[in-house]
Amino acid sequence: MGCKEKYIPCGIVDEDNGQLHIIFGSSYKTSDFIVDNLIHWWKTITPEERQDTELIQIKVDNGSESSGVRTQFLKRMVEFVDQIHRPI
Repeated sequence: MGCKEKYIPCGIVDEDNGQLHIIFGSSYKTSDFIVDNLIHWWKTITPEERQDTELIQIKVDNGSESSGVRTQFLKRMVEFVDQIHRPI
């Protein structure tokens, strides 16, 4: 579309009601982008939705930045879990 910058999508789907939350960003650090979007999504849902959320399941492409062995990704995910008090 004529843009010089590449934008990366990150989507979150509530499988119970089909609601989609998608954000595009230009971050080259995918692990930070994923966790930043999870934090943003968590802040945008209602307190009732937060209370009803028992589990968050994450499906990532397991690329080099979001791999389960990537220290930065794991660190950010643990911080997010500690903040929301829900299993991921």
